Amino acid sequence: MKTQISYAIAALLLAGCASQAVLNDVPQNPIIQKDSYTAAPDVLRDWVNARAGTGEPVHWLAEGGVYAYPSGEKLFGMIGFDSSTVIWPDDPDGEIIHLTRKTFAYTDKDTGEVLTEYNGQAVEPIAYPYQMITYRLENDRIYGDVEQGVGDAVRVIEAKDGIPYRKMGDSYIYNAAVFLDFPLPSGNQYEAWENYDFFIHPEGSVDEPYQMSWQRYGKLPPWAGGTPSITHLHSWRVESLDEFPQQMLDWAKAERPMWLKPPATVEEVRMLQKGEGGPGWSGN
Repeated sequence: MKTQISYAIAALLLAGCASQAVLNDVPQNPIIQKDSYTAAPDVLRDWVNARAGTGEPVHWLAEGGVYAYPSGEKLFGMIGFDSSTVIWPDDPDGEIIHLTRKTFAYTDKDTGEVLTEYNGQAVEPIAYPYQMITYRLENDRIYGDVEQGVGDAVRVIEAKDGIPYRKMGDSYIYNAAVFLDFPLPSGNQYEAWENYDFFIHPEGSVDEPYQMSWQRYGKLPPWAGGTPSITHLHSWRVESLDEFPQQMLDWAKAERPMWLKPPATVEEVRMLQKGEGGPGWSGN
C-alpha cells in the first residue's frame, strides 16, 4: 500500500513539474509586465485596454447612416472599421501611444452596397492611413492628443477638455466630444462636431463588452452636395478578422487591405506622414 501511495505522489509531482514546464513555455505579454502598465490608474488602463488591446491588434467595427440636416432624410448608409494597437512606455511617466488606421465607406441607403459613384461623381471611402494618439490622466479625466495628416498638413489636435467618465451599474461610460475648426490647405475652413460615447462592460457580462455610439454634425463631401448632415454609427470591438461581417471583410480585402492591420511602430507613422493623404483627413 505504501508503495502504491508513493507511486501516486510521484506521479502528481511529475504532473506538476510538467504543468509548470508548459506554463514556462507560454509566452508572457510584455505590455502587461511593464511598470508603466501596472502603475497606471485603473480607469486609464481600462480605457486603453478597451480602445487598443494589450498586444495583438484589435478592431472596432461600425455600421450606421448619414442623414440630411435638418430634414432627417436618410441619404446613405455607412460601414467601416479601425484597427488598433498600443505602445506602453518603459518609463511610468512616459507617453502611452495608441496607433490606429480607420476607414469608412458610404453605402446605398436601400441596398447596402458600397458606393463607388453617385450622380455621376466618384465616391471615395474616408481613409486615414494612420492616427497616433497619446493618452494621459489629469484631474480625473483622460486626455488624448491626436496626430494626423501628411506633409504640410500634419497637425496635432490637442485634447482641451478631456474625456469624462462615469459608472452606471458595473459598466463605465466614457464621453469624448470633439469640436473641430481649423483651416485647410485649400483655403477652406474645416468645421464639425463629433461625439463618442464608449460603453465598457465587465468581461463576460455581455456578448460585446466594448461598444460605442458616434455622432457627427458637419458638411457632406463635395460629391454629395456639401450640405449639413448628421452621421450616426454604432460600433463594437472584435479580436480577429473572423468576426467581421462578410460584406465588410470582402470590401476591406478588395479595396483597403492595409487597413486590416494597424501601424506597427511610430517609425511607420513617420514614413506615412511623408506620403499622400485621403478623403476626410489630409485637407485635400
